[in-house]
Amino acid sequence: MLHRNIPYLLGLCALASGTILQNGQARVTDYPDTKVDASTYDLETYNADAAEISYKGRWDSKKVSWWSAPGLVFGFTGNTVAITFGDLTIDTTLVGYRIGGMDWSFTNVTAGCTHLLVTADTPGVNETYPVSPLTFELRVTNWGYGVQISQVHVAAGESLVKIAPYGRTIEVIGDSLSSGMYTSYEGLSSFAYGVGAGLGNTEYYVTAYPGICVTDQYCWGNPRGQSHQWFYTSDTSWRASQIWGDEPEPWDFSKQETTPDIVIINLGTNDNNEANNVTSEAYVDAYKKLIQGVHGKYPKAQVIVMQLWLGFYAYGNSYAQNLGYEQELQDVVAYFSSDEYLSAPTIWDGTTNTTTTLDESSESFVHYFSTKGIMQHNDIGPLWHPTDVGAIKVAAHLTQFIKLTFGWDMVATGPE
Repeated sequence: MLHRNIPYLLGLCALASGTILQNGQARVTDYPDTKVDASTYDLETYNADAAEISYKGRWDSKKVSWWSAPGLVFGFTGNTVAITFGDLTIDTTLVGYRIGGMDWSFTNVTAGCTHLLVTADTPGVNETYPVSPLTFELRVTNWGYGVQISQVHVAAGESLVKIAPYGRTIEVIGDSLSSGMYTSYEGLSSFAYGVGAGLGNTEYYVTAYPGICVTDQYCWGNPRGQSHQWFYTSDTSWRASQIWGDEPEPWDFSKQETTPDIVIINLGTNDNNEANNVTSEAYVDAYKKLIQGVHGKYPKAQVIVMQLWLGFYAYGNSYAQNLGYEQELQDVVAYFSSDEYLSAPTIWDGTTNTTTTLDESSESFVHYFSTKGIMQHNDIGPLWHPTDVGAIKVAAHLTQFIKLTFGWDMVATGPE
């Protein structure tokens, strides 16, 4: 009977070796080449600093993107959108882009080149509802790479349209677990993206970079920790040192399009690693400084402190979740909920290394989110990071926590 099944088995082998299936469909890995010669098109051109363009996440004064999943949004008329990327773009950076509420498309971009991203053949481009004016959104997927925007183009006689931001905003401050390291589309398949996009009608910023500690010290190639670097525009990557050297631009919080209502912090996995020699005292001090910094810049924001997960270990005939800094994190939350702090709150500035005591008292604003039981051992990949499924699980539970704690409705009822 085996010989009857040989063609079927050979077909399975060919499928396994030649095609990656994702949810039962062939996953695209050879993204379309969208590079064009702009001189052969009749285009209306806008510079990168055009008022109609809204930048999401952190971009420096050179219009170079930083951290995880930074992006831009604008409305447009007509059926053409092209973008010219500057020389500070890292070649082959993978960007996701879409119009309205359509699915993401992906392409690898090239420094100094123009990429045609929307044409008359783009699905949905000629529809007038429910998104009007039609919007264009681009996000950088690669946390380690980045792009520089030089120009944005639409068809001759057409125009860009300023799109008002959503009425609520979250920010996620973290490391590789938040930036999407090892997930399929990195920044666009991280749990942080899942929370921001999953809530719907929400602005989201992901200030996260792999290997970084909250403690301000060298960790896994990062020269500074988040208690310092969060106050700056660029991350701690090699390209940041190439572009900005030892004088990175401080982040101008006053120029943010929106101010976060909720800040989610997931930091400590790298501090907890013995290789980085971070003491409990140093960890707690840095974590407090970061929250004090958040409270100083976003005085009305609610802060969510995430319980750490450090993978799983074999436990007899089962598995158990590794945790870290359990007591320390609970002590941090208790400190910010105490009358001692709330009656005379202090704020921290990582650019000037100064602490200031405020004249006015504060309402309680720090909350603890337990990750216990959300993921199981198969939700952590071989390289100690959540799989796509693991990231979705964390995002799903976290959005429910936000809904139950702060009364935020989930309003994404169709768009990815």
